[in-house]
Amino acid sequence: MILGVGSDLIDIRRIERTIARFGDRFLDRIFTPIERQRAERRDDRAASYAKRFAAKEACSKALGTGFRKGVYWRDLGVVNLPGGRPTLVLTGGALARLKAMTPDGMAPRIDITLTDEPPLAQALVVITAEAVTVERRP
Repeated sequence: MILGVGSDLIDIRRIERTIARFGDRFLDRIFTPIERQRAERRDDRAASYAKRFAAKEACSKALGTGFRKGVYWRDLGVVNLPGGRPTLVLTGGALARLKAMTPDGMAPRIDITLTDEPPLAQALVVITAEAVTVERRP
Protein backbone atom coordinates (compact mmCIF):
# COMPACT_ATOMS: atom_id res chain seq x y z
CA MET A 1 0.00 0.00 0.00
CA ILE A 2 1.47 3.36 -1.03
CA LEU A 3 1.35 5.91 1.79
CA GLY A 4 3.16 8.76 0.09
CA VAL A 5 5.21 9.79 -2.93
CA GLY A 6 7.52 12.78 -3.23
CA SER A 7 10.03 14.06 -5.74
CA ASP A 8 12.48 16.91 -5.91
CA LEU A 9 14.80 18.40 -8.51
CA ILE A 10 17.60 20.78 -7.55
CA ASP A 11 20.36 22.67 -9.33
CA ILE A 12 23.70 21.40 -7.98
CA ARG A 13 25.18 24.88 -8.46
CA ARG A 14 22.72 26.22 -5.89
CA ILE A 15 24.15 23.82 -3.29
CA GLU A 16 27.71 24.75 -4.33
CA ARG A 17 26.94 28.45 -3.81
CA THR A 18 25.28 27.80 -0.47
CA ILE A 19 28.22 25.73 0.78
CA ALA A 20 30.64 28.44 -0.39
CA ARG A 21 28.64 31.15 1.39
CA PHE A 22 27.66 29.41 4.64
CA GLY A 23 30.04 26.43 4.90
CA ASP A 24 29.69 24.28 8.00
CA ARG A 25 26.78 26.35 9.29
CA PHE A 26 24.67 25.15 6.34
CA LEU A 27 26.06 21.60 6.30
CA ASP A 28 25.53 21.09 10.05
CA ARG A 29 21.96 22.42 9.86
CA ILE A 30 20.86 20.21 6.97
CA PHE A 31 22.91 17.00 6.95
CA THR A 32 23.57 14.23 9.46
CA PRO A 33 27.18 13.31 10.34
CA ILE A 34 26.86 10.11 8.28
CA GLU A 35 25.68 12.07 5.23
CA ARG A 36 28.51 14.55 5.60
CA GLN A 37 31.10 11.80 5.92
CA ARG A 38 29.84 10.09 2.78
CA ALA A 39 29.59 13.29 0.72
CA GLU A 40 33.05 14.51 1.73
CA ARG A 41 34.58 11.31 0.30
CA ARG A 42 33.18 12.03 -3.15
CA ASP A 43 35.07 13.78 -5.94
CA ASP A 44 32.01 15.92 -6.66
CA ARG A 45 30.84 16.56 -3.13
CA ALA A 46 28.35 19.25 -4.19
CA ALA A 47 26.46 16.71 -6.34
CA SER A 48 26.44 14.26 -3.44
CA TYR A 49 25.06 16.90 -1.08
CA ALA A 50 22.52 18.01 -3.71
CA LYS A 51 21.15 14.47 -4.12
CA ARG A 52 20.78 14.12 -0.36
CA PHE A 53 19.14 17.55 -0.13
CA ALA A 54 16.67 16.51 -2.85
CA ALA A 55 15.97 13.23 -1.00
CA LYS A 56 15.09 15.12 2.17
CA GLU A 57 12.77 17.46 0.24
CA ALA A 58 11.13 14.52 -1.53
CA CYS A 59 10.65 12.60 1.72
CA SER A 60 9.10 15.61 3.47
CA LYS A 61 6.60 15.75 0.59
CA ALA A 62 5.91 12.01 0.82
CA LEU A 63 5.25 12.45 4.55
CA GLY A 64 2.69 15.11 3.63
CA THR A 65 4.17 17.75 5.93
CA GLY A 66 7.04 19.48 4.20
CA PHE A 67 9.42 20.94 6.77
CA ARG A 68 6.83 21.91 9.34
CA LYS A 69 4.73 20.20 11.99
CA GLY A 70 7.88 19.09 13.81
CA VAL A 71 9.73 17.69 10.78
CA TYR A 72 13.28 19.03 10.51
CA TRP A 73 16.06 18.54 7.95
CA ARG A 74 18.23 16.38 10.17
CA ASP A 75 15.26 14.14 11.04
CA LEU A 76 15.76 12.66 7.56
CA GLY A 77 19.06 10.91 6.94
CA VAL A 78 20.10 9.22 3.70
CA VAL A 79 21.95 5.97 4.37
CA ASN A 80 22.99 3.04 2.24
CA LEU A 81 21.96 -0.51 3.02
CA PRO A 82 24.69 -3.21 3.00
CA GLY A 83 24.06 -3.91 -0.71
CA GLY A 84 24.47 -0.21 -1.53
CA ARG A 85 20.79 0.64 -2.02
CA PRO A 86 19.94 4.04 -0.55
CA THR A 87 17.14 4.56 1.93
CA LEU A 88 16.18 7.10 4.56
CA VAL A 89 16.38 6.74 8.32
CA LEU A 90 13.84 8.93 10.09
CA THR A 91 14.09 10.32 13.62
CA GLY A 92 12.27 12.92 15.69
CA GLY A 93 9.20 14.52 14.17
CA ALA A 94 9.68 12.75 10.83
CA LEU A 95 9.60 9.35 12.53
CA ALA A 96 6.53 10.38 14.54
CA ARG A 97 4.75 11.39 11.31
CA LEU A 98 5.76 8.12 9.60
CA LYS A 99 4.37 6.10 12.52
CA ALA A 100 1.14 8.12 12.53
CA MET A 101 0.53 7.52 8.82
CA THR A 102 1.29 3.78 8.95
CA PRO A 103 -1.81 1.62 9.48
CA ASP A 104 -1.89 -0.75 12.46
CA GLY A 105 -0.44 -4.17 11.74
CA MET A 106 1.77 -2.80 8.98
CA ALA A 107 5.42 -1.78 8.74
CA PRO A 108 6.62 1.22 6.74
CA ARG A 109 9.20 0.95 3.98
CA ILE A 110 10.97 3.87 2.33
CA ASP A 111 12.37 3.43 -1.17
CA ILE A 112 14.37 6.17 -2.83
CA THR A 113 16.20 6.71 -6.04
CA LEU A 114 18.86 9.37 -6.49
CA THR A 115 20.40 10.62 -9.71
CA ASP A 116 22.30 13.54 -11.09
CA GLU A 117 23.03 14.91 -14.51
CA PRO A 118 24.86 18.17 -13.89
CA PRO A 119 23.73 20.74 -13.28
CA LEU A 120 20.70 18.90 -11.85
CA ALA A 121 20.17 16.35 -9.08
CA GLN A 122 16.94 14.50 -8.48
CA ALA A 123 15.35 12.26 -5.86
CA LEU A 124 12.16 10.23 -5.81
CA VAL A 125 10.77 8.81 -2.55
CA VAL A 126 8.00 6.24 -2.20
CA ILE A 127 6.71 5.33 1.26
CA THR A 128 4.77 2.08 1.44
CA ALA A 129 3.27 -0.06 4.18
CA GLU A 130 3.63 -3.82 4.23
CA ALA A 131 1.74 -6.32 6.36
CA VAL A 132 3.70 -7.52 9.37
CA THR A 133 3.93 -11.27 9.49
CA VAL A 134 4.46 -12.92 12.82
CA GLU A 135 6.34 -16.18 12.72
CA ARG A 136 4.86 -18.69 15.12
CA ARG A 137 6.95 -21.49 16.50
CA PRO A 138 5.44 -24.68 17.90
